[in-house]
Amino acid sequence: MDLWYTEKHSENVGITMKVSKTLFSGQSEFQALEIVDTLEYGRMMLLDGLVMVTERDEFVYHDMITHPALFTHPNPKKVLVIGGGDGGTIREIMKHKGVELAVLCEIDGLVIDKSIELLPSMACEIDGSNPRVKLHVDDGIAYIRDHQDEFDLILVDSTDPIGPAEGLFEEDFYRMVFGALKKDGIMVAQSESPFYHADIQKSMYKNLRAVFPIVEMYQAFIPTYPSGFWSFAFASKQYHPVRDFDRERAAKRDFYTKYYNEDLHLGAFMLPTFAKENIAEK
Repeated sequence: MDLWYTEKHSENVGITMKVSKTLFSGQSEFQALEIVDTLEYGRMMLLDGLVMVTERDEFVYHDMITHPALFTHPNPKKVLVIGGGDGGTIREIMKHKGVELAVLCEIDGLVIDKSIELLPSMACEIDGSNPRVKLHVDDGIAYIRDHQDEFDLILVDSTDPIGPAEGLFEEDFYRMVFGALKKDGIMVAQSESPFYHADIQKSMYKNLRAVFPIVEMYQAFIPTYPSGFWSFAFASKQYHPVRDFDRERAAKRDFYTKYYNEDLHLGAFMLPTFAKENIAEK
């Protein structure tokens, strides 16, 4: 019998793919976690039944949540990742040799453990072997509250704003992030689909603008996410992601990026009209 996974993106549309095997299915104190093997996208992680990451297209998300900020900040030394228990974001950060410390703060230790076991291509830098990486199984809000004025970059690699990630989209959280960043720090957060999540984006970008002087949206194409059209919020105390982008440093990077490049960096901030309207200041 054929086994198919389906995720609804609205009441009338979704994505479906054929599953060859269930590798893990369990429940933490926070959420249901499943890792399945699919014929088209390889291994896929689901949280509460929703696609978080797949082996085939994870490079897009992880390239784009990390490298735009890392090539805009002139000298990022200390980076915090909130969420991101699959390890892909840390993996990309570690390609930047100037980063001295990357801290992963993930609320759900089961996600970390099963990613190390079953998603090693992503979790290769969170298995305890890299001294530049520190893991904390903790609530990101509580962690940031206790670590003010410490980080050059904070990357919020969260799930949708429901369940354990709900507070990561609020103005109070962004104010704590602002305090945890150094005087020229940058925050990046995934900010949902412009096609399906306009209401979430309106609230999120309003909250960000109440805290940060520079707030911009940028985009990426991620096939397994709702509509395939995904976005990220770039919020900064000082540096603008286009005007202050170090194109030369990005062009001379000594590592491979499958999605990100110096041309794409600039193009990603060029938004279609409806996406601009979603986050327009009233």
